[in-house]
Amino acid sequence: MARITVEDCIVEVANRFELVLLAAHRARAIAKGSAIAVEPSKDKNTVIVLREIAEKTISANDVRESLIDSLQHNVEVDEPETCAAPVLPPEYSPPRLGRDDASLGAKIDTMTEDALLRAMKTQLPQEPTLHGEKPQPML
Repeated sequence: MARITVEDCIVEVANRFELVLLAAHRARAIAKGSAIAVEPSKDKNTVIVLREIAEKTISANDVRESLIDSLQHNVEVDEPETCAAPVLPPEYSPPRLGRDDASLGAKIDTMTEDALLRAMKTQLPQEPTLHGEKPQPML
């Protein structure tokens, strides 16, 4: 009986792998107590699901959406549009870390390659010295 319903289900769900995924998800839902849309007649949950899909008593798209929803762990939150949520005036803005003026922040992080090389040379570790000798950079 299951072989016949699988062949009938291919009309609704063309990919057999997807059919297996959807049927397994729906069978688990039935095992947890979901309502059955066909007469059970002592069939196992997987056969019941295949009969539901073949007889079109449930939509394959609904089962697909339910499967996708069950696999999503992070809920997508729609951010409000700027026109819907006006910006607070500066006196009500929360405290910020770092500099108060955002325009200065970009200028602080700007460094030329020569300045970077000079700064790196000053950061070279020094070899230990013996009684008053000038320290030599390690290379």
